[in-house]
Amino acid sequence: GGCGSHVVADRRADATTTRMLLIVGSKEPLYEAEFHGGGQKADDTAHLNQFILHSAMDMVDEAAEATTNTYLKIVDRFNDQNVFAFVTAGGIRFLLLYEGRNEDTVKNFFQEVYELYVKLLLNPFYQFDTPILSPSFDQRIHALARRYL
Repeated sequence: GGCGSHVVADRRADATTTRMLLIVGSKEPLYEAEFHGGGQKADDTAHLNQFILHSAMDMVDEAAEATTNTYLKIVDRFNDQNVFAFVTAGGIRFLLLYEGRNEDTVKNFFQEVYELYVKLLLNPFYQFDTPILSPSFDQRIHALARRYL
């Protein structure tokens, strides 16, 4: 709020900006990844980001009930960060904390994350709705984040 002097501020992610992806199953988070705009990892922001995403879960569920779309767009905001959400047919929620506002970019990112997730489901060693521990899944997610976010 206040006067409009801050509007001109650089929209690029600064070194402290952290984006976080959370994949949540029916009972618990299944996967979490942080993407940094550079700089070192700050643990306090990680806890804050987790808190923001977890507290957005109700909004995600409400938004999901109101539509048949898998991509729910922005479901919540915290300061200048947005919480984007995507829900799979199986009810698995993808949440992304991201300062960007480009919904198409995020939609494409989620689409690719979903394809990775579907491939994971085809793996006989992965059980649906259990934590995702695959290092290759993690590496691919980070590669997608570098490409899109």
